[in-house]
Amino acid sequence: MNVDEPLALLGGLSPEQFMRRHWQKKPLLVRQAIPGFAPLVPRAELFELAAREDVESRLLRHGDGRWALRRGPFGRRALPPLAQREWTLLVQGVDLHHAGVHALMQGFRFVPDARLDDVMISWASDGGGVGPHFDSYDVFLLQAHGRRRWRIGRQKDLSLVEGLPLKILARFEPEHEYVLEPGDMLYLPPRWAHDGVAEGECMTYSIGFRQPARGELAGELLQRLAEEAGELLGDAAYRDPSQPATVSPGAVPPAMLAFAQEAVQRLAGNADLLAMLLGEWLTEPKPDVWFEAGAEPRGTGAVVLDRRTRMMHDAGHVFINGEGFQAAGRDAALMRRLADARQLSATERQRLSAPARDLLAQWLQAGWAHESD
Repeated sequence: MNVDEPLALLGGLSPEQFMRRHWQKKPLLVRQAIPGFAPLVPRAELFELAAREDVESRLLRHGDGRWALRRGPFGRRALPPLAQREWTLLVQGVDLHHAGVHALMQGFRFVPDARLDDVMISWASDGGGVGPHFDSYDVFLLQAHGRRRWRIGRQKDLSLVEGLPLKILARFEPEHEYVLEPGDMLYLPPRWAHDGVAEGECMTYSIGFRQPARGELAGELLQRLAEEAGELLGDAAYRDPSQPATVSPGAVPPAMLAFAQEAVQRLAGNADLLAMLLGEWLTEPKPDVWFEAGAEPRGTGAVVLDRRTRMMHDAGHVFINGEGFQAAGRDAALMRRLADARQLSATERQRLSAPARDLLAQWLQAGWAHESD
């Protein structure tokens, strides 16, 4: 992708301009971001996805000032009648299950894959919505069918209504109001409050971006570091040959605290290990994702990543579906090409070394990638 080329998707801004002016800073409304856009997933097919065990779905109902939330899967009879007002079906991760939605998401890869999360589809009957709320992540709201009225604002008071099954702002203060038609899109940075209400039957695609909290990230990395501690630090034990007799046996010896600090610092100070663990975590598939084993590789032809595969790289590693590999030279360049373009041509594939081709064959057999003519 040429990040300096203006895009209709971004209202004539280039990706570079959008990231500099709007990303994590201020909203952007784009009329006809995708002209003539029609739902990639018909209503009946979306309802079928909501009935599957491997798809995350939620049903929200609102009426008489009360909210009700249920989690799927939902058979068709478990859903309210289409004519009933004020209900919403949310289906998460549709890009993992539908090739067209996965292709749509590729248009947003001017943002690093480490931030890209998934595409959620919201179907709502007249008056349906999820109430005024704020998200802790960036989101593009693409109108696919019908009309939805959005009210948005920079909310300072983040207090919530108590006793509800979902987080709804107690005192929502909208600053702007827009009605989105099919093909229109609204970008919202984190913590911008918003409330979308369907005007008639309505379908909205939410392209969401993960934003891990510092505590979440540190906790995950520390847990993974702990699993490596024994091998990396060895079995050297605390020794105190200079410990004098103590009159305060309940006190922790300062030397023991220093020993513990040094052990943790040695482990956390390993930059290469941290990079490896971070990449493995970022590419780990979601719990409800699994792959079907592929056929025996032919060894020729182009290679295309499966739409459920997460693949990334840094200066010294390549990561795929929770596994990390050190990489250098031509193999590293080609593997980075595979991560960025999500495919390798037959010619590029043949330029890989024999060990790298063997590794690629394992990924093909695992169903992480597929051969293409």
